[in-house]
Amino acid sequence: MGRIQAVFKADGAETAEGYSISEWWLEPHTTGPGAHSHPEDDVFYVLAGTMNFLVGDRWVDAPAGSLVLAPGGTTHDFENRGDERAGALNLSVPGAFEPHMPGIRDWFLANPPGRA
Repeated sequence: MGRIQAVFKADGAETAEGYSISEWWLEPHTTGPGAHSHPEDDVFYVLAGTMNFLVGDRWVDAPAGSLVLAPGGTTHDFENRGDERAGALNLSVPGAFEPHMPGIRDWFLANPPGRA
């Protein structure tokens, strides 16, 4: 998806549709998907670099080792404002997230990530 890469580690078929686990990697100074919400909880664990998360109406700087929770229904977003590649492990609960990826990929093709 341009400057963003997603890698699924566990999908709905493997988890009886209970959750999905994916890694999200953003190149330096890359915006994310934009503020959005959905009914599932999102838990993010920062693997490398510093990710910046919008949760509700507040931006949080989250260095490697940080855990960020966006409860279901909460407006959230993420981006990498730093000078190095950053990544986060995402747990989406409940349900499978990966069936949405073709539409998300198509959206990013039409709306490439900008510079953060």
